[in-house]
Amino acid sequence: MIPPLLGLLAALSLLGLFAGVRMYRAETKLPSDLTLALEVGASRARSHEQAVDRLGMRFAPAVLRLMGPKLIQKKRHRIDQAGNPGGLTLDRYAARRAVYGVFGIVMGLVGLSAGSPLFTLFVLGFGWFAADLSLLQAIRERKQVIERTLPDFLDVLAVVVSAGLGFRQALERVAARYEGPWADELQITLRQMDMGVSRREAFGQLRKRNASEQVDQFVTALQQGEELGAPIADTLVQIATDMRRTDAQNARRKAAKTVPKATISTIAFLLPGTLILIVATFLLGSDTDFGSVLNG
Repeated sequence: MIPPLLGLLAALSLLGLFAGVRMYRAETKLPSDLTLALEVGASRARSHEQAVDRLGMRFAPAVLRLMGPKLIQKKRHRIDQAGNPGGLTLDRYAARRAVYGVFGIVMGLVGLSAGSPLFTLFVLGFGWFAADLSLLQAIRERKQVIERTLPDFLDVLAVVVSAGLGFRQALERVAARYEGPWADELQITLRQMDMGVSRREAFGQLRKRNASEQVDQFVTALQQGEELGAPIADTLVQIATDMRRTDAQNARRKAAKTVPKATISTIAFLLPGTLILIVATFLLGSDTDFGSVLNG
């Protein structure tokens, strides 16, 4: 029973592969929004990501319909927080979920036919969570980069503001000298302000796009200083000082957690091995005849 089932699954897999290659090379025109989603950021996406996007883009609308409006809004927010890594858009995310999901189902059927439930669970979990795990990793890495950049950026911005430039001009001048996700976020904020969005609203959206406590602290302190009429340079210096103090506290907190972990590792791995070595040395040095002991 199992060999015919394996043969059927192999045939279906080959058929799906040929169909995917045919779709990949086909000249069928996609809707304009999906074509744009496929082209946006393609130069930044890795080659295997582009291949996955092209294979799954035709199924993206169906995946989006299954997700529903609330989940779509949540994923769009996550993609914004990740900074659209590799030109990722909501349609490209849906395309990857489709490809990974089909892969997980096919390989799960293969695992079931081979009698391997653990492998089946693993590939099904991969198919369901792969796109989200890569997105969460991108969010985490981007957050770390922004939090490392922000204190030094605020120090430089405070110096430029103290030199006599207005906050808007100083922000443009300093942001142009920086690279990376924080500079990208500032460019978005400046463009929003150019389009007529108020400074308060633009920085409020900046806070929503970033899952970072330091960004939230920066925006909150900036808005409070604006309301109270505090000098902007002093506010920026104070924010940078508070951020460095918070970083130092977090570093001490992590160091404090390292000691119990090291102790547990020592107890779990080194202590049993040491005890086994001591007991073995004692028994071997006692010249005990284990054969006679066992026979007796």
